[in-house]
Amino acid sequence: MSTEDKDNPDHCCLDNQHSHWEKVFSKGCANLFGTDASEPAKKVAKIFRSEGKQKILELGGGFGRDTLFFAKEGFDVTVGDYSEKALDSLKAGAKEMDLSDTITPFCHDVRKPLPFEDGQFDACYSHMLMCMALTTAELEFLVQEVKRVLKKGGLNIYTVRNTTDTQYKTGIHRGEDLYEIEGGFIVHFFSREKVEHLAEGYELVDVATMEETALPRRLYMVTMRKPE
Repeated sequence: MSTEDKDNPDHCCLDNQHSHWEKVFSKGCANLFGTDASEPAKKVAKIFRSEGKQKILELGGGFGRDTLFFAKEGFDVTVGDYSEKALDSLKAGAKEMDLSDTITPFCHDVRKPLPFEDGQFDACYSHMLMCMALTTAELEFLVQEVKRVLKKGGLNIYTVRNTTDTQYKTGIHRGEDLYEIEGGFIVHFFSREKVEHLAEGYELVDVATMEETALPRRLYMVTMRKPE
């Protein structure tokens, strides 16, 4: 990538992430992500319960470790991922745990409009989805689509790796703050300014910092509310 193009996303490489993730999911990812609910999901469940949020949209659910947790906690979860292999595994897990009635999976690319009418959900949750191979323009579109399908007062809570992460600016630069790191994964690292920019049209309720795994991954957990 030339110097003048360093801030322009490498769309070809970003698009190739779909096939990369399908290969990852076809091999199974228990060692990569674990099977227990993530710590953000546990925190978010308490927030949803305290606010009486019942109908949840989860984006980037993967194999469903957080999806299954939410369903066990009594929430109704509509969960999307763009990997059919991941969703097949999630459906099998839901059936095995007798949770199919409260989990509705759908295959979707978040760069496209969400397949729902306006004001359908109490809250949206995504863990590490928004720091995948998505450009800033695509993220702007996504957060506004989420706002569209949320009810008034609905919450949009997401986690992303941030620019204090030890892997920031390592690997191959793919434009903006996107870097292809070890394993062939492209990560979009978020600055606080990017978080605030993407909160346009929302109330920015909280930006918490946290760490995950032994690297460690340094994350923001962002809570935004659709205005009443």
